[in-house]
Amino acid sequence: MNFAEIKKMVKSDMNFDETELDTESLKTPQIHNKYLVLYTDEKLLLTKLESELKELIRYKWLYYTGKMSENELEQFGWEPFQLSILKTDIDKFVSSDKEIIELENKIAFQKEKTNYLESVIKIVSSRQWMIKSAIEWIKFTQGV
Repeated sequence: MNFAEIKKMVKSDMNFDETELDTESLKTPQIHNKYLVLYTDEKLLLTKLESELKELIRYKWLYYTGKMSENELEQFGWEPFQLSILKTDIDKFVSSDKEIIELENKIAFQKEKTNYLESVIKIVSSRQWMIKSAIEWIKFTQGV
């Protein structure tokens, strides 16, 4: 699910009808579960992307050190690396590789999504307290 859709969904779910606080209170567990499931899925995707990055770094290291087989080069569609670089410079080539940077950007975006969902879950968890406070305020203002 894309980030814009998640934000739109959160905006909708975070509003509650002040005249139906009892109904809103009963909806809290379903809303919590909805975002917990979404968070779990997004967190698993983040873990998968981080694993892919580790694997890609290994392949790029093999590529830049000239240790990659012709079959592997063909499998990835990469041309043999022609430069001879120092061992100390290999990390510079790997970390600045376009594919590595793209995957790191995906990971950063995915981290933001999971952080956002984690915050949403915390807000949903405090929703019951907000509803209780609203009920107490209504009682206070009505002299009950």
